[in-house]
Amino acid sequence: MAQLAFNRGLADPSQLEPFLAADERLSADPFLLPDMHQAVSRVYRALLSGENIAVYGDFDADGITATALLVQGLGFLEGRPIPYIPSRLGEGHGLRTGVLRQLREQGISLVITVDCGVTGVVEVQQARRTGLDIVITDHHTPLDEVPPAVAVVDPKLPGSKYPFSELAGVGVAYKLLQALLRSVGQERYLDSLLDLVALGTVADMTPLLSENRYLVKRGLEMLNAAPRLGLREMINQARLTVGSVASENISWVIAPRLNTASRMDHALPSYELLMTESPERAQELAAWLEKKNAERQELTSKATARAREQVEEQGILPLLMVGDESYPAGIAGLVAGRLADEFYRPTVVVGVGRRTSTGSCRSIPEFNIIDALSHCSDLFTRFGGHAQAAGFVMPTRYLPALREKLLETAAIELDGVDLRPRLDIDAEVALSDLAGETYQSIQKLAPFGQGNPLPTFLSRGVEVVECRTMGNNGDHLRFKLKKGDITWDAVGFGMGGDQPKTSALLDVVYNLEIDHWSGQMMLRLNLLDFTVVG
Repeated sequence: MAQLAFNRGLADPSQLEPFLAADERLSADPFLLPDMHQAVSRVYRALLSGENIAVYGDFDADGITATALLVQGLGFLEGRPIPYIPSRLGEGHGLRTGVLRQLREQGISLVITVDCGVTGVVEVQQARRTGLDIVITDHHTPLDEVPPAVAVVDPKLPGSKYPFSELAGVGVAYKLLQALLRSVGQERYLDSLLDLVALGTVADMTPLLSENRYLVKRGLEMLNAAPRLGLREMINQARLTVGSVASENISWVIAPRLNTASRMDHALPSYELLMTESPERAQELAAWLEKKNAERQELTSKATARAREQVEEQGILPLLMVGDESYPAGIAGLVAGRLADEFYRPTVVVGVGRRTSTGSCRSIPEFNIIDALSHCSDLFTRFGGHAQAAGFVMPTRYLPALREKLLETAAIELDGVDLRPRLDIDAEVALSDLAGETYQSIQKLAPFGQGNPLPTFLSRGVEVVECRTMGNNGDHLRFKLKKGDITWDAVGFGMGGDQPKTSALLDVVYNLEIDHWSGQMMLRLNLLDFTVVG
């Protein structure tokens, strides 16, 4: 445990207790966020005078949960805001002038954005001319010019005094609601919304450090103690267990299903799932998402195979850029992520249209993709994102110029960098060291995620007692591994093509996890890599 803590930057013993407790001491004053006083003042004016309010979200899990949180939270203050979530396939990320105009024509006088808006300079300028006020809550990196909104609440704004800049979009929306409720002594409502904060924060892969650690830990407690109807139904249909949902389950099971709606159709079914109070509707929506998720997985596998062929035809360059008319916008980011993991290169996947093309980018820690796109900003109709995930829309005729510029930037910045994926191992241990209370002790460091990864161990010279393939296509391996008189079950996902012989000796790298298969709970090793040593 001392080694694990040290590896996570907790060398000073005084840091360890707050990290393990992950309590309210990690939560900062919401009024330290830029423009929070202006935002609270404008929202309360709208509530007190009965103005029509819209919450303008984004279509990924962070934006969906943020929209649900603010709509539900303003309801505690007698507000009746309407949600607006754009279409991934038809509208894309960010504010749209046409949508803002339509909202104004419907009688909306205040729009509150969540998980978007900080780069919408032109859109906000045009909205102001129509008499529409906008309060922006966002967590993305702003451009050099900040939109002329009533308030721009974003911890990444220059000059921000907020002590933690890595809140998710749902986290910033939560802080606005916290400020609103604190002003009238109604903070008791906040706990009921922390499940949404945990979902969006983990799904958006923000670092689970500082305040995010507190928000996710408390949110998981709420999610497991009393999940809302839609989430309970999704958990059941995904064969998870209410009461033992962890951050890893959000990353690999819940978030992909919430995101499936916008990838395959529109995000509104996922939003409705989070908001419904009808058991029948919850069951119907969860079943629809389960079906669409299976379709999305199949579509992604086929598109990834096609993209891999394109990469191999081009050769393995410092930056990978593939595209044609066959890549659906909804899965391009997933394909880019898989290629970036496999080839360990920043990757751009483009759905090429006759006049307009849409790109999704995924990167590696050594290459800031949003900075690279910023150097090409004159080519885009719009773009945005983070250091390792971004997207853009642009005229198709500019694609060759974009490819040239990105490859030039990558060649310079990655020159001399060892572009091989790396596993950071916390400690070398014997299989016998993992017995007893070891797993329970490790869980004190949870929740795990970005910035606080699952502990990774190395054990040497373990014997393969049994090994067989599993999965529909034999893509995965199931092991029994032994060292001395200790035997462990283990799985190796995606390792079906590397099956070792029985009695072989392996050095193995793995996480320790609980297998919930068939209602049973058993500890096992989740292999990340292995090599045959004898």
